[in-house]
Amino acid sequence: MSSETIWYDEMRTPIGVLRLVSDEVGLREVWFSTGRHQRTPRPEWIRASEPLAEARRQLDEYFAGERQHFDLTLHPLGTPFQTQVWRELARIPYGTTISYGELARRIEQPLAVRAVGAANGRNPLPIVLPCHRVIGANGSLTGFGGGLPTKRFLLSMESRVAEGDLFGVPSQVTAH
Repeated sequence: MSSETIWYDEMRTPIGVLRLVSDEVGLREVWFSTGRHQRTPRPEWIRASEPLAEARRQLDEYFAGERQHFDLTLHPLGTPFQTQVWRELARIPYGTTISYGELARRIEQPLAVRAVGAANGRNPLPIVLPCHRVIGANGSLTGFGGGLPTKRFLLSMESRVAEGDLFGVPSQVTAH
């Protein structure tokens, strides 16, 4: 029986409700209200907003187009290979995408494309560790724990923000 304290809370976002999970070390998980990453908190977990306030604030800033990098203490639980893949996810620049093959090359495991895909699919911190920025070699959107419409939304939002247009209207520079 574990004596570690786990906190969780929920927040509303443009992609639906996210459930945040943290322990004494840092943010452990982000769950979607739909798709593969939906889960139910364990009975011994404590619902509390204060331990997750900073994560919530930074996610709110991300969805408002005001944050492109997260500065949180993270504590995702996984195998050494998974954590290697997840660390590399954090290095994918905002508003860009890479293929699974490129991700495998970046961790110096070019033949491990399927294993990289599996580790990407088990990322417990979607959005914060941006697995949505990994796409198929042909540019297609592939599986995502929050569903493909959510992945499409996140990539589109990041693209608009990176281009200076949070509202979906092309930016225009007026000469004087």
